[in-house]
Amino acid sequence: MRLVFICTVLLLCPPVWAETARIAVATNFARLAETLADGFNQATGHDVVIIAGATGKLFAQISAGAPFDAFLSADEAAPLELVNNNLADPESRFTYAIGALLLWSPDPDKPIETPVIALSQARYVAIANPLVAPYGKAAMQSIAKLELTDDLSTRIVMGENIGQTFTMVQSGAADIGFVAASSIKDADMTAGSFWPVPQTYHDPIRQDAVLLVRGRGNQAAIGFLDYLRTPSIRDAIRAAGYEDMP
Repeated sequence: MRLVFICTVLLLCPPVWAETARIAVATNFARLAETLADGFNQATGHDVVIIAGATGKLFAQISAGAPFDAFLSADEAAPLELVNNNLADPESRFTYAIGALLLWSPDPDKPIETPVIALSQARYVAIANPLVAPYGKAAMQSIAKLELTDDLSTRIVMGENIGQTFTMVQSGAADIGFVAASSIKDADMTAGSFWPVPQTYHDPIRQDAVLLVRGRGNQAAIGFLDYLRTPSIRDAIRAAGYEDMP
């Protein structure tokens, strides 16, 4: 009788198997994504693995068949194009963060509160490559808004992604740069000079997530995307240097 009961329970409650998911994540969100994945893995027994890179490069890799299960982009265009190309689940796409851009220098005496002066005095201005990084595109739009496109044309240096751009400024390769606010939070940079670039200076940096075709049915990937939408995780994302969600 006891054996029958045990067998019945096993039939009614099949074991939940842990799964592995490979998540492609835009560089600006990578460090926080690693932290969130650690918490998710511990809570669920799944194994979410974060692979970071510039949005444009990750998009190209996914389009070429790279084995990713979900994509956390730094923009909304790349996930939408993947959906249109039948490479992602249209019902899964959502905005997980809104990026914030800072003009930053490690020099606390830089007159950064007057950005036109600070940029005009700079030897080199670092931005992310606008062809592959949405933060770089936002930086170029902000420079145009400040009417400095021609003045800075020979002094702009580019990182492949926003993480490299932050490193260029931090190391002194550029004396000022447009970086993600989350980069400053990541590095706990309390010194230096900051100018929060107004959101009206550039297109909104809406960062969308999407489940890729390979990830359909992968409970680790699906669960992690759901995890990003919980209130406590949204609070953690905001605290990491992102704008409030609408």
